[in-house]
Amino acid sequence: FQVKSENRKTIWNTEEVPEGSEFDDTWDPREQPEYQVLFKQCVGTEDVFFGMSRKDPSTACCEDLVIRIKLPETKSTEITLDIQDKVLDLRTPKKKLLLHLPYSVDSKNGKALFLSEEETLEVTLRVSRKFDFINFV
Repeated sequence: FQVKSENRKTIWNTEEVPEGSEFDDTWDPREQPEYQVLFKQCVGTEDVFFGMSRKDPSTACCEDLVIRIKLPETKSTEITLDIQDKVLDLRTPKKKLLLHLPYSVDSKNGKALFLSEEETLEVTLRVSRKFDFINFV
């Protein structure tokens, strides 16, 4: 057994720790709210009717990630939201959600809208992808 680390007192390497684990708090008694993860795609007539681009209905061709979080009996001023590249961290006095996102997102340019009638927070995040033959804009 060889220790790869230069500092022999370390227990693990930083590569072994999953991204976003610094947000995990297993002792927090707040319950997790109901949520949905949806994918949003910008399409035009050239995509729908003519098939001129190579877009298809798969998540690989979606530009935005929309997360809808049910927050009953919550005011918008009570919500704390932190977005990292692959993690969404939401906290209210009664609820807590730590969500590891399926794709990297642009954490600086998202938007959140609290729909008070539906008691739902809707967070829209732009997916950060490397350019390929499908995602070229």
